[in-house]
Amino acid sequence: MAILPILCYPDPRLHKVAQPIQAVDDRVRTLASDMLATMYDAHGIGLAATQVDVHERLVVIDVSEERNEPLVLINPEIVWTSAEKHLNDEGCLSVPGIYDGVERFDAVHVRALDDKGTSRVIEADGLLAVCIQHEMDHLMGKVFVEYLSPLKRNRIKTKMIKQQRESRE
Repeated sequence: MAILPILCYPDPRLHKVAQPIQAVDDRVRTLASDMLATMYDAHGIGLAATQVDVHERLVVIDVSEERNEPLVLINPEIVWTSAEKHLNDEGCLSVPGIYDGVERFDAVHVRALDDKGTSRVIEADGLLAVCIQHEMDHLMGKVFVEYLSPLKRNRIKTKMIKQQRESRE
């Protein structure tokens, strides 16, 4: 398992829309495995392929306390959402150190293929529902800071550019 580099906001590659995966094969399983290793290494709970500069519809998630319940979602699509929404504090591996409130559905049902190519429907609520919605936004080229006001977004962008410049010096 390889640790992959994670793109950081405001990298324009984070805004590419991911394409459907045509076949669940060893290449896709290796990518999912590498993404899980990357996510665990970065102490995250979710990672979309877009964040590692692979523009295919693949998401990995593990919201378990023990970090031993990995979930691989290939070509995920939300098929149901609750009427209720809540404001949740979110962070992102592509926007390190930044947390802010984003309104998300309380519960979602998602149809996706697993790493064996089997279609499943996951009924998620709480943190898992928030994480799924967050990662699926990445597949559409959207980063959570885009839900924030233009002022907040510009401050975050400036801060991220400054951090990236300082880390290269």
